[in-house]
Amino acid sequence: MEYFVHESSYIDENVEIGKGTRIWHFCHIQKGARIGEDCSFGQNVNVSCNVKIGNGVKVQNNVSIYEGVELEDYVFCGPSMVFTNDLTPRAKYPKGNTGYKKTLVKEGASIGANATIVCGHTIGRWAMIAAGAVVTRDVPDYALMAGVPARQIGWVDERGNKLKAEKVRFGQGGNDSGEVQEKRHIEIN
Repeated sequence: MEYFVHESSYIDENVEIGKGTRIWHFCHIQKGARIGEDCSFGQNVNVSCNVKIGNGVKVQNNVSIYEGVELEDYVFCGPSMVFTNDLTPRAKYPKGNTGYKKTLVKEGASIGANATIVCGHTIGRWAMIAAGAVVTRDVPDYALMAGVPARQIGWVDERGNKLKAEKVRFGQGGNDSGEVQEKRHIEIN
């Protein structure tokens, strides 16, 4: 086998797992899931039916990745963070997977511990979601999001460093109104 699965975990039939991936204690990978290379799944992770996960993804303990969620390469899911896939669930009136909303987490994005991602949204490339945040709308690439509901509080680079934002007054060319606008500025130490 080119990947590792702890003896306490269950892997259903019709699952693809890439080389170098490690699946630790008490995990369940359900049918139709596709997992890339060099991923790591901590204790008590559930990967639901038909979920697609890219290469180099790290999922910490106690995370469920429900059907309708896609994680691109190098996504980080912090401990006990939550994905949803149904905006109006009812136990008495189940909709099944036809009622699920899609969630896409793009390359390199990080989601902090205990954050909640409400379904139907896209988390941009290399975005950073703070611990405990509740994401209720799309997140731009490189955005730093925090709070309930999550609001953008800044920008980060690919390494997770907070970026300084300069205030820039546009005049000739650009925005002729002369209003102050924020411009991304990368500060590398």
